Parts: sequence; structure tokens; C-alpha cells
Amino acid sequence: MGSVIETNVVCQIGLVVNDVEKTGQAFADFFGIERPEIADSGPDEIVKAEVYGERSTASCKMMFFDTPTVQIELIEPDEKPSAWRDILNEKGEGLHHIAFQVKDAEGKIKTLGEKGFPLMQKGNYGNGSGMYAYIDARKDLKLIFELLESF
Repeated sequence: MGSVIETNVVCQIGLVVNDVEKTGQAFADFFGIERPEIADSGPDEIVKAEVYGERSTASCKMMFFDTPTVQIELIEPDEKPSAWRDILNEKGEGLHHIAFQVKDAEGKIKTLGEKGFPLMQKGNYGNGSGMYAYIDARKDLKLIFELLESF
């Protein structure tokens, strides 16, 4: 039996935080590096986010730390409903997702939905170069995973 997502290589660990600047500085200090720039999720007309099947203007601030094996993403969501805000409100700061780089994310979203792993949120990268999708696998796998596809 092959992997539904056709990879088992985790490329990113995402954390939701209340203050990306403060938490980002703590990570930078821990790693002994300069704090990366804060990025925003991008303009709504490019991102075109959908949350639980509904169009959304939810946004976030992000910071990325690249390590030799995995990228760490810090996410500070705005107050609008989103997969980020839901987890931050339900669980507090901490793990949000693990991510996998894939091809044909839309096809995988459909297949995963048929297998009982529903889509929580999806959208385009802020620069339009790819897409992301959060899949709710908490029932069986005890986590949320993200599909990342570069165009």
C-alpha cells in the first residue's frame, strides 16, 4: 500500500503563537541567530483562503526558521475564524501542524477527504507561487498536517 500523499518527509513544523515577534526572538536567541523578518500571509485577492469550505479573509503574521532538516514556522493569526485561530483558542500556543511538500494538492485533498481526513483551510501563498491546505487528521493521527505545493 502506497502513501496517500506520496511522501513521508516532513518539511515543516508549524506553531501557533500569540506574539510572533516575541516568540521569534526567543527562537532566534535559542538558535544563536538573527531573528528572521516577519511576513504576512499576503493580499486576499491572491491568497483566496477558504476556511471549512467558506471564503475567508483571515490572515496571519509568520516567521520562518530554516534548519538543516526542517523549517519551523511561527504563526500569529488575526481574530477572524481560521484553522490557526481555532487551535490557538482551543489549545493555546504550540503545535499547529506538520507539513509535507506534495504535487497535485487538490487531488490529494479530494482523496484524503474520501478517506475521512477533511480539509480545514486552504489558500494560495501570498506571492501566488503555490498553495497550502490544512488537513484534519486529529481523529486517527492525532494531528493536523499541511500539504504544500509549489507551482
